[in-house]
Parts: sequence; C-alpha cells; structure tokens
Amino acid sequence: METIRLSTWVDAPVERCFLLSLSIDLHAASAGKSHIEAIAGVTNGLIGEGETVTFRGRHLGLRLRHTSRIEALRPYSYFRDVMVSGAFRQFEHDHHFAPMDDGTRVRDEIRFSIGWGPLGRRLARRRLKEFLVERSAVIKRVAESEEWRRYLESWTEASITTLVEGGKASRWDGNVLLRDPRRIAVTPPQI
Repeated sequence: METIRLSTWVDAPVERCFLLSLSIDLHAASAGKSHIEAIAGVTNGLIGEGETVTFRGRHLGLRLRHTSRIEALRPYSYFRDVMVSGAFRQFEHDHHFAPMDDGTRVRDEIRFSIGWGPLGRRLARRRLKEFLVERSAVIKRVAESEEWRRYLESWTEASITTLVEGGKASRWDGNVLLRDPRRIAVTPPQI
C-alpha cells in the first residue's frame, strides 16, 4: 500500500477543525477542479460514525464514484473513513486533530492501493496529494475566518452531541467553536 501524509497548522479550536472535516458540504466545496458532488448516503451537513457518502467527480480525466464509510470516530481527536466502493483496491483516510497552545495540528494519512500499474499508481498518488493539499488549505482558510459559520452554525449542541457522542451525555460546549485560541489566558503555576 502507498501512504501519503500531510500536517497542517490551523489557527482555530480543535473542535471547529474536527467538525469542519466532517462536513460533506465543505468537502465538496474544497474539490476544486474535480467538481465533486455528494450523490448518495449523507449528501449534506455533517457525517457521523457508521454513515456513508458517495461522491461523484472527475479525477485523472475520468468520471468516478467513491463511496466511503466513517469507520471510527473519537470526538475532536480522530476519525477514519474507509472506501466501500470505488476505483481503488483499498483506500483508508485517517484524520488526526491535536489541540496546541495556540491552535490545532491537523494530520492526514491516506493509505491506498490501486491496480493501474506503476504509471497509474504515480498518477493516483500525485492527484491524491494535490487533492489533500487543496482540501487542507480550504479547511484552514474556513476555520480561521468567519466562513466556518456557513458550515457549522446551523448545528445545535444536541445534534452535534448526537453526532460525535452517539447521543450520550458529553462535555460539549458550543462556545468552543467561537473561541480564539490566541486569546486564551494561561495561568502560571502556583509555587
């Protein structure tokens, strides 16, 4: 299997970055020249664990469909989507989120295999890397601006709790989406 890794620093709260990464609408908007649209499963809003989405778009000059399922979801730190059907033999995308003192480190790792021979593997790798860089840049831009509200503001605390916690009680505080990580006061330790 081939592996592609990318780390992106985002000057926004980890919760905002995590939820934006689950947004089907933002994923489609970040597709650029691929003109991706969600056509089955969860086709808008946020996708949750066990749910699927089918995207249709143009890659490498071909009109392709790709269906993924959210296989694992650990609120605000990790989720994995796995291909159910599509052009790859195997495709897994791990999304990692780490809160830092003044923002979030978003780390993506894609593992894939494809049966298109050596040239096809190189082309797929190049296009997947381009796509991942484009998508990360859009998430960063949206999370660091007021544009994030377009994708998340209509989601209530209850609907997000249901999505990320499976309906269980959570420590969710909707105000974390609003906070500016650069303005968090750090209290020095008491001696």
